[in-house]
Amino acid sequence: MEERIYDLIVILRPDTPEADIDRIVATLEHTAGEKGAKFDKIEKWGVRRLAYRVSKLRQGSYLYMSFHSTDGDVIPELERRLKVSDAVIKYQTIRLDEEFKRQQKFTRHREQRAARRPRRAAPESATGLGQSSGHVSAHPSGQPAGQI
Repeated sequence: MEERIYDLIVILRPDTPEADIDRIVATLEHTAGEKGAKFDKIEKWGVRRLAYRVSKLRQGSYLYMSFHSTDGDVIPELERRLKVSDAVIKYQTIRLDEEFKRQQKFTRHREQRAARRPRRAAPESATGLGQSSGHVSAHPSGQPAGQI
């Protein structure tokens, strides 16, 4: 099975002690480890103002986690653990590997198109612009431009 990359952002109550945050992180790491997932990055963003009230709170303590897994069953289990935690206000899990695949496909397509397209000649130098080259443009009737 293919490895998938996920981002998990959790908003905790702003008055949650650091020890409880560490306990929640340890629980999520242990649960993910049992399912074969591995955390790449865990960041505590601290207390920030929320865009709107959530559970009568205007601030929340943000927690960001990035992990990869081959087993899709790890997500429902992590989210179940977050639901039962009293300190968690909101959480969101985002699957990133689909976006990476899409970007790689567009890049590959662009490179293939560029390889098929013939190279254009380099434009004239900037010093040659505006100078007369001695060429007189002709009218469609065949007459020089000044004699019509």
